[in-house]
Amino acid sequence: MKEMKALSDTRPGETVTVMELLTKGSMRRRLIDIGLTENTTVKCVGTSPFGDPSAYMIRGAVIAIRREDSGTVLVSAT
Repeated sequence: MKEMKALSDTRPGETVTVMELLTKGSMRRRLIDIGLTENTTVKCVGTSPFGDPSAYMIRGAVIAIRREDSGTVLVSAT
């Protein structure tokens, strides 16, 4: 079994695969709508100067996600 961590723990240049969403309600729907579904490949492309939010390449689009929200996405290294 692959070791899982939160998406918020990825560093710029690191590529991971989404394993599970831990959030509920409208935020879960938003994350799914931007493409964060199981087995999706995500690359961290950068962080803001203060570290929040971080930018991720998801299905060809760069999306900024706050640490609070990316912490609810479990990923594993690809």
